[in-house]
Amino acid sequence: MFRFVVLHHLTPPGSPRGPHWDLMLERDGVLETWALDAPPLSETSQDAQKLDDHRVHYLDYEGPVSGDRGVVQRWDWGTYLLHDSHPGFRDVRLVGQRLTTRLVLRRGPNETDRWSAHATDTE
Repeated sequence: MFRFVVLHHLTPPGSPRGPHWDLMLERDGVLETWALDAPPLSETSQDAQKLDDHRVHYLDYEGPVSGDRGVVQRWDWGTYLLHDSHPGFRDVRLVGQRLTTRLVLRRGPNETDRWSAHATDTE
């Protein structure tokens, strides 16, 4: 089992990206990260932007983000089971304090950072 966190990222006024949720999945010593417009609640689909990997430090962190990029608050955290993974695709089962859901992340066609995130209660 690996760890995950969903951070509510509150950005300062005038920021290129407004407030959002950062989904972070622990893998190979880093956190694979996607920016979401809303938490990955069951039975929802939404666009996700793939971000650069983050340090595992963020699994337990709340507070200001360096470079005046706002503040993060942990919205949910826990463990996840990796069902399937290959380039452009992740299928995980999140078991957190708030969420217990299957989440499928899929990269869009011909795009590197645009993904979709579909959460469901279905195993």
